[in-house]
Amino acid sequence: MTLAAAAGFYLFRYGLGLPVAATYALFAAVAVGGLSRIPGTGRQRAATVARALPVCWLLVAVGTYLSVRTWCAVVGMLLIGFVLAFAAVGGPRPAGAAPGLQLLYILPSFPPYDPGSLPERLIGTTTGLVLFIVVETLVLPEPAPPTYRVRAAEAARTAARVAAQLATPPYAPTAEDLRAARQTGQALRSLTVPDADRPAGPAVRDRALTHTGLATRTLLSRLSLLPSPPEAPPRPEVTAVLTAVTGLATATAACLRGGPSPLAPFAALATARARLSALSADPPAFTDGAPSVPRAAPWFSAAALRVHAAVLEIADAALAMGTAADLAMRGRHASVAVAPGRFWYASQRSPVLWWHRIRGHAGQRSVFFQNAVRLALALTAARLVAGLDTLPHGFWAMLATLTLTRTTVDETWSTIRTALTGTLAGALVTAGVLTLVGADTVWYAALLPLWMLFAFTVGPVKGIGWAQGLFTVLVALVFAQLAPPTWHLAEVRMLDVLIGSAVGAVFGLLAWPRGAHDELRRTAAELLRRAAEIVVATSAAVADGPAADDAAAPPLSAVPGHRSLQHAVILAESAYAQYLSEPTPVEGSVRRAAPRQVDWQTALIAGHHALWGSDRLLEPPQRRLGPLAALSVGALGERVAGRMLLVSAALDPGDDTPTATLRPFDPAIAELAAQPPDAPRLYYATVSWLDALLNDLSHIARSDRLPADPGAPPPRA
Repeated sequence: MTLAAAAGFYLFRYGLGLPVAATYALFAAVAVGGLSRIPGTGRQRAATVARALPVCWLLVAVGTYLSVRTWCAVVGMLLIGFVLAFAAVGGPRPAGAAPGLQLLYILPSFPPYDPGSLPERLIGTTTGLVLFIVVETLVLPEPAPPTYRVRAAEAARTAARVAAQLATPPYAPTAEDLRAARQTGQALRSLTVPDADRPAGPAVRDRALTHTGLATRTLLSRLSLLPSPPEAPPRPEVTAVLTAVTGLATATAACLRGGPSPLAPFAALATARARLSALSADPPAFTDGAPSVPRAAPWFSAAALRVHAAVLEIADAALAMGTAADLAMRGRHASVAVAPGRFWYASQRSPVLWWHRIRGHAGQRSVFFQNAVRLALALTAARLVAGLDTLPHGFWAMLATLTLTRTTVDETWSTIRTALTGTLAGALVTAGVLTLVGADTVWYAALLPLWMLFAFTVGPVKGIGWAQGLFTVLVALVFAQLAPPTWHLAEVRMLDVLIGSAVGAVFGLLAWPRGAHDELRRTAAELLRRAAEIVVATSAAVADGPAADDAAAPPLSAVPGHRSLQHAVILAESAYAQYLSEPTPVEGSVRRAAPRQVDWQTALIAGHHALWGSDRLLEPPQRRLGPLAALSVGALGERVAGRMLLVSAALDPGDDTPTATLRPFDPAIAELAAQPPDAPRLYYATVSWLDALLNDLSHIARSDRLPADPGAPPPRA
């Protein structure tokens, strides 16, 4: 930071005699290096800034021309402020770069209106950014952490080892490999992945890499929980599937490291899965509630069918992993056949996928939309106040609004108090320095790089108060070399920061003051409501069976609420990500009523489980259940959906009477669900899915506002 900012400033100020270019070179480097929070190593930050160069030029040009009138600059600030803040929907890198890009519009949007100086402004901006890119790339390079592809490849290799042990005597994984499965699965969680390496973008490869991580974690979980087969050794069809899973997981790991597409192992697993599915398929018809074909075969026992259902779920997760990995590496040129429903994005162009992402967050329930509106309105108000009052160095007021406005009112007030204290201390130091040194710019020129190094090192470590105080002195040292200085410069700085802080506090109070804490409750409640719809519709479709001609299962599009649940999962995940970045509610704050000890991530997992399970159970071909099994599935589906609605009502901040949704559970249904005499493999797959959802719900309900369900099974580890 010091090298890039000081080199550009001194080159133009003293080498070429271009003070405007010197100002823009310094603030361009400060914008992308200090104000922005671009994640990643130096090379990753440099690559992000290099891609943003055209945007930086556009912002400087637009800001220059819109400074002709205050109202033009204000309207421009409203539009540009919203667009740049809303760009956070594109992932951590656009979100991190947005504050610096905001400054590149703010700086030229103030008088004087001088379009003739635009070339000098662009030259200075470009020089500052290029110096930043070069310095970040070459000076003190940082070791790069393992990428998400490497993490996913390691997890796939672990899954291959576990599957191989399940397919060979003694047909059980070792404790060491189970521990490795848990660790590699945890390594794929977003909380453990650096922001720069998270596949959070809307493009095909990012979506597919995210899908790869989710499928790999699901595969590891299913392998770890596979029940022991009732017969020893297990049937050849079971071991064939597990052997094929081993091959596909190994090929997927190689694909993620740059190897070929896992086409042949994918086909082998699909064939083995079809054979096992045919083996464990239910009898073709029922007469008066009894199967027309005797169940003398051992693979029609309840224990064996449970194992078959679990192994088929393992195969589904492995097939999804292989498909997603091939898409992540090769995009639309992937060789593996893509399922149209689960991988809907595979054939879409980037503009269409960006439109899907933007449309999904273009509503007041999205925290990205809330943050963009809050910040855009605050910056617009600050620009209006600065323009109407003709504040000297008015962009300092907007800079204060930009840096001090937070997503919650408590955090905003706390930040402002600390920042004003630091700014006051910095203003006093500035006034003393300007009074003692006077107009001798040599002293300022000699002190500036040393103070930069001190400010850019200590400020981020000591907190916002130190950062504001040190930056107050820094800007004074800069402007003292551009115009004759007086101690009033410190007074102006203090006034501007006070005005910018007040504007930020007002809009922090008026616009969604509780941040993501309440929004997470709303989105999680909506997610569970949508999941309940999916559960009821899917269990009803399974219970009713296919059409009379038995040709195919109900199409996935016929299940109501599928797309709504996908949207609810997206909103809940974004709210959860912001929730993790906000401070814990404190006693006496406006967030005091937030429910305690809620496992929010389990709520998100429940949404994913509902989507994936519905996809699997409704895939053709689908067989008809017997009457007792159909009755059991329907009753279990309604029970799980009712529990979801109960937990949803307890999470919703607008509902204070969640117990009203609790319905009694008939013990006879529980006995019926244990093992109906006409239960085929599809029945056990459905029960396994519903049991997983019930287990998710039992882990969500850890708040004192969430009433216990007396009929629910105890939580499993």
